[in-house]
Amino acid sequence: MWAVLSVGHNLADHVFGQSDRQAANKGAPSATDVADGVSPRKGWGACLEHVAQYHLVMAVMLALVWAVLPLQMSWTGLAAGLAVSAVTHAFFDRRWPVRWLLQHTGSPDFAELRTAGMNGMYLTDQALHQTALLVSALLITLV
Repeated sequence: MWAVLSVGHNLADHVFGQSDRQAANKGAPSATDVADGVSPRKGWGACLEHVAQYHLVMAVMLALVWAVLPLQMSWTGLAAGLAVSAVTHAFFDRRWPVRWLLQHTGSPDFAELRTAGMNGMYLTDQALHQTALLVSALLITLV
């Protein structure tokens, strides 16, 4: 199940489940923008559009694999797993939680890394998504 969710995640986050506009705006506003009076709710629309589109791709992947393989899933587990995925995905994609985590776990420089093809925020975001997908996979198969 985790393998299906992981492949689905890569397709949904990088190919079919996110427009350039959603990617550019889902983490808005910055702390500076908020200090300048921009509403902290700015960006939620783009974020939720991405999460919906992302989970449509994930649902299609799960359905295709379920049709071919005898995976153990219940509707309750599927609902619980996708709910955890949607909530955590939206939370991490607002970007400030990822930056906060890095700044408070001894890696503030990694949060700012953007050189030699590396991006610390992106790598951390992906690690957090994969961890949340593991929880989702467990819920889907065990509940």
